[in-house]
Amino acid sequence: MDYKKQAIIDHEKWQGKIEVISRCTVNNKDELSVAYTPGVAEPCLQISDNVDLSYKYTRRWNLVAVVTDGTAVLGLGDIGPEAGMPVMEGKCVLFKQFADVDAFPLCIRSKEVDDIVKVVSLLAGSFGGINLEDISAPRCFEIERRLKETCDIPIFHDDQHGTAIVAASAMIGACRLMKRDIGSLKAVVSGAGASAIAVTRLLMALGLKEVILCDRKGAIYEGRDGLNPEKEMMAKITNRAKKSGTLADMLVGADVVFGLSGPGLITQDMIKSMNKDPMVFVMSNPVPEIMPDEAKAAGAAVVGTGRSDFPNQINNVLAFPGVFRGALDVRASDINDDMKVAAAYAIANLIDEKDLRPDYIIPEPFDKRVGPAVAKAVAEAAKESGVARL
Repeated sequence: MDYKKQAIIDHEKWQGKIEVISRCTVNNKDELSVAYTPGVAEPCLQISDNVDLSYKYTRRWNLVAVVTDGTAVLGLGDIGPEAGMPVMEGKCVLFKQFADVDAFPLCIRSKEVDDIVKVVSLLAGSFGGINLEDISAPRCFEIERRLKETCDIPIFHDDQHGTAIVAASAMIGACRLMKRDIGSLKAVVSGAGASAIAVTRLLMALGLKEVILCDRKGAIYEGRDGLNPEKEMMAKITNRAKKSGTLADMLVGADVVFGLSGPGLITQDMIKSMNKDPMVFVMSNPVPEIMPDEAKAAGAAVVGTGRSDFPNQINNVLAFPGVFRGALDVRASDINDDMKVAAAYAIANLIDEKDLRPDYIIPEPFDKRVGPAVAKAVAEAAKESGVARL
């Protein structure tokens, strides 16, 4: 199938992938008077006295805003908020399909951090959670950080944390298959943007100790010139030996590499320079840092990509629907690291150890067990970490 051609045909036919459906009927005077005036005044007054009742009397308890400014849309770059709308609608479909979460797109006509924070924070009372989507780095870090400070509902940048959860799940599965301890591994991350930093942080939360991030200029280390504030923070907790050099230099003797950068940046010679049976997770889309067959030919024991036409797809849909389902079910005020770690293990643990194979270390996106398992684990972690309000 020519997906590009078919997408135009179907999008014209659909005229939008989501719509609003009424949950009540208004077919007579009594129904009108209950759903709207005068009856509706009573729940309004009760919510006015206790705002938490908005979760009981409205759809807020199950409603997520999918927010973008259109600056980093699916590898297309800064194409604008309106052009990002088809992706945001698609994201809303995935929320509903995989976790029965209602979601609504909010595409904001501004690239200013202050504007986006103000708009979202002012609208937060209408939603149970906020999913930030396709907002370019480094602004996405500040936007998320400030919204977490000002809002009392979960703020989740899926490009960062959804990617991190699923990448961590793949790492857990690979370590189980290879009988390796994540704490003993030497890891390299190609890329130092939003997703790369989030993946690194979550892997470290899982116990990874030795990891080096590489950007276009090479290894990131404390004291290197030209680092933005986010990279400076990462330099304080990674590459403690302060190694300098290229990505190729850093891969010599490494056990695992994560690619969150660009196509073709990793060669077979780089894979061959790694330790025996390396684990390779290359997630640049649509063309990964190295194609899976090339990585395997160079000695990779396990390979994962972001593509659906290869095994071990590292797909965010394994994470974000269940994460929000679990957070909404317990009315969580935040999605914290404990909840992300719980989600990563919930995904990975769906595969029995005897069923693990080099081409099956992570469940497939349409595995119906994933959403409920993630939701349950996230809800329990929210309660244990003190952010659940139910």
